[in-house]
Amino acid sequence: MTLPPEDALGRAVWAALGTVRDPELDEPITDLEFVSSCTVSPASAGSGATATVRLRLPTFFCAANFSWLMVADAYDAVSAVPGVTRAEVELEDHFVAEAINDGVAARAGFVAAFTGEARAELDDLRETFTRKAALAGQEIVARPMVDAGATPEQLAGMRLAEVPPSRDLTRLRERRAEVGLPHGDDAPLLLHPDGTPVTSEQVPLHLRRARLTRVSIEGNSGTCRDLLARRYAATS
Repeated sequence: MTLPPEDALGRAVWAALGTVRDPELDEPITDLEFVSSCTVSPASAGSGATATVRLRLPTFFCAANFSWLMVADAYDAVSAVPGVTRAEVELEDHFVAEAINDGVAARAGFVAAFTGEARAELDDLRETFTRKAALAGQEIVARPMVDAGATPEQLAGMRLAEVPPSRDLTRLRERRAEVGLPHGDDAPLLLHPDGTPVTSEQVPLHLRRARLTRVSIEGNSGTCRDLLARRYAATS
């Protein structure tokens, strides 16, 4: 298990990495143990600190697009930490690590890094999986109320302000905000992907779909964790 640096700037860099998510799993790369090392060189006369980060993934053939997003996001997050003047973020043990590392370091973009292979940047892909996370989040937040006996009519009329505060609720608001869905106190708890409210008649099917999405995400997360642990068992 990789531990965060002990100095203040190192902890800030680690915290920044904690804002970077695997887009498919909707979990921080630090929690997933995708960060194999994180070091920060001390600032010297005439130069600031350099943050050096190494990332690893569960398999050699993890999808290039998801891998790119994590490396690029990690580079942006670390570069934005006050006191860091240079960020070096590299992916290790991956079939297109060289192309990803070179492209991210050059700020070239996904299409330029994979000339002749990639047709578009990855904004749409990121949005697709953020919307899935937002859908799954509705089931996670609603589940305790369903278990307590809330009716479809009650759930359809519920606003976010009426939901007990929780980490899951905060995450649901954040995911909605990222894709432009209503996320304020007056926003309905249950929304269709296009932002329209779910009616009471639609609640059961909507929550079943949300549950399937959640189970899929959680299943993929468990598989990735197992594969990573097996791949790096000798070095963990």
